[in-house]
Amino acid sequence: MSHPVPATLYRIAAVAGCGSAVVLLINAAKRAELIPTSAFTQLVAPLAQILALALVTALHLAVGRRTGTVGLVAFLLNWFALSALVGVEFVINLVFSDLPVETIEALRDGSLGIALTAASILFLLGSLAFVTAMLRTRELPTAPLVLYAVGVVPIALRAFVPEAILDLGLVTLAVGVAWLGIWLFGSAGRIATWKMPGTASAHREVHA
Repeated sequence: MSHPVPATLYRIAAVAGCGSAVVLLINAAKRAELIPTSAFTQLVAPLAQILALALVTALHLAVGRRTGTVGLVAFLLNWFALSALVGVEFVINLVFSDLPVETIEALRDGSLGIALTAASILFLLGSLAFVTAMLRTRELPTAPLVLYAVGVVPIALRAFVPEAILDLGLVTLAVGVAWLGIWLFGSAGRIATWKMPGTASAHREVHA
């Protein structure tokens, strides 16, 4: 049985990636008080990770699968990390925003704090592993991957970095994600329809 990944799906994932970048910029602008915090900005915040899931999945299917087991492990680690971060964003934006500081500190001192820290560490490790795997393919442009890696560091370490550094990290990550989305959209027509190993059809490679 074959499992085609047509160009249309790659383009949809690319648009999702650009949407993720827009949400990251909204988050940065909100934290920098360039735009007011509202129900809308709080609700859309977790969409950055949800939309990014589509992008990283498409990138893995497009080129990352050629890195073998190492690439697969890196992809899965990053995928689970982004999924966990969705929960973190919901807690921070939709729960903590309505609680007094004393209650938030009490929650952070308990098991919730451990869970948030674990999710942040997983996000850091998963993102760096995924970027490393993508760099090994030598098919994706290097610059957006470097921006992606640089941007995730202050976000994962948000509890330990100044607000300005966190905002800069969000913007850096947004640029990297948008760049990767644009690359994927433009390359979608040149990416092979992927089939499971063992099928008779030959694989066409990406020629970036």
